[in-house]
Amino acid sequence: MNYTFNQFYLCKTPLSAEGPSDVEIITKAENSEDFPRVFKKFEELRSHAFNSDNIYSVVRADDIYELVRTSNEKKAKEEAYEKAQAEIVTNLQHRVMQGKDANAKAILKEVYDID
Repeated sequence: MNYTFNQFYLCKTPLSAEGPSDVEIITKAENSEDFPRVFKKFEELRSHAFNSDNIYSVVRADDIYELVRTSNEKKAKEEAYEKAQAEIVTNLQHRVMQGKDANAKAILKEVYDID
């Protein structure tokens, strides 16, 4: 068994992301003592997407933020993109239905092949 040192990465995936290369690493926890700082930043960044009952709503998100625990930045971007895809599609579909957002409709069509 090979030991792999994993770190927590805070990742931002924009709604227009087309792949892991579009994911941004905002910060990472250097060690376990550093994790509370990263988690606090995670909560701050997604706070705009909470409703009046303090419940996170993906349809209110401007970007998708993920905390990923893995061994390197490349894997963190891949995992964050994979995790974010369902939330991105839901968000974009909601924007199209609610506001007739042409940009969201174009992203759904071009990136996800959804009409």
